[in-house]
Amino acid sequence: MECPDLIDRYTLPEMGAVWSERSKIDRWLDVEIAVCEAWSNRGRVPEDRMERIRGASCDLERMKEIEQETDHDVIAFLRATSETVGDAARYIHLGLTSSDIVDTGMALQCKLAGELLAQRLETLIETTGRQAVRHRRTLTIGRSHGMHAEPTTLGLKLAVWYDELRRHDLRLSLANQQISAGKISGAVGTHAHVTPDLEDEVLDSLGLSVERASTQIVQRDRHAFFLAVLAGIGATLEKFAVEIRHLQRSEVAEAEEAFEEGNQGSSAMPHKRNPHESERLAGLARLLRGYALGANENVALWHERDISHSSVERVIFPDACIVLDYMLHLANELIGDWVIYPERMISNLEMSGGLIYSQRVMLALVDSGMNRQAAYKLVQQEAMVASRDPGGSPFSSRIRLNDTVSQRISDEELDRIFDPWDQLKHVDATFERLGLLTTAESTP
Repeated sequence: MECPDLIDRYTLPEMGAVWSERSKIDRWLDVEIAVCEAWSNRGRVPEDRMERIRGASCDLERMKEIEQETDHDVIAFLRATSETVGDAARYIHLGLTSSDIVDTGMALQCKLAGELLAQRLETLIETTGRQAVRHRRTLTIGRSHGMHAEPTTLGLKLAVWYDELRRHDLRLSLANQQISAGKISGAVGTHAHVTPDLEDEVLDSLGLSVERASTQIVQRDRHAFFLAVLAGIGATLEKFAVEIRHLQRSEVAEAEEAFEEGNQGSSAMPHKRNPHESERLAGLARLLRGYALGANENVALWHERDISHSSVERVIFPDACIVLDYMLHLANELIGDWVIYPERMISNLEMSGGLIYSQRVMLALVDSGMNRQAAYKLVQQEAMVASRDPGGSPFSSRIRLNDTVSQRISDEELDRIFDPWDQLKHVDATFERLGLLTTAESTP
């Protein structure tokens, strides 16, 4: 009964433990004991009985055996637990409904899972930020629509990733806050048999907030938001993975996943080093989006409460948390151990023969007094000729030989125009904005 839904391949020990059957039942027991403590504080549970309840346990095999008879897991849980406390059992589950226990117990599991995810995300943020600073002057080609556009740096690309992950950190913090809510308000949320102050006391003792207005359940907009945030983080990790996969293509070859001694990339072709970790991230992100959809489907229930959500959540919550936990761990290793080929990046950047500086040439012509459209057409014409005749003069040479250009732009200015670092002189400002560099640390 240990985490039956997701295969072991993607389950890391800490998160797997949070979603094990043992953990789920222990959380239910935490809730029942907390309620009994609150009743004891009000004189309803004698202290000698409370001592027995504090030592209560639930044998999972016995619970499973009872469930075969009752077809109700909470009743099976209560009976199996009651067998361990003798006549003190009469005080367990006083005034409660199943969802008081199940939803509040699930909130405890989600809180633990959310804390683990937050730790993983923070580690990835630190790794990405460190790599961004390390490569802030690793020159590479910036692409748009898959085509060479203008020079950039690998560090700047990573800085974009870093800031995106920090936004997810804020969203996850809010999602963890929203999901960490329970209810002890009875069958339809009216506190008919359990007072609101007792509910407040119980949930405070468990470290949870109170669902301030409830039906029989904690409302599922909380759960939908939580999984939407997890899916959003997964989408960003997929975004990283797609870029890494592109950079590892044979025709690009600017970076690749670490390939350790003894690794084998293909069962058929010994030369292969495939981006299998990035592909795994891309695939798992699809699962997260599916889980988020399932959580949204659970928001609308008959009369605001049926149990159609229950079967879905038994799968999607453990799986979503386990999947994202693994993805964050894998992404951290991938980015931390990424193998970069700066020389190849330079080679790719220079392969266009200067086409990537076309905007700078056009703007210099405009600054010289030339009509913008005329400047655009002149530069475009030279660019088209250069790109369609790879064996001919490169764009940079054609521009220097163009009479109109030479009359308006000096050789010294053209040298500056075709210098990538002149174009990138403001890159460090991005790192300063992100707090990754101070002004004093920026270097020319």
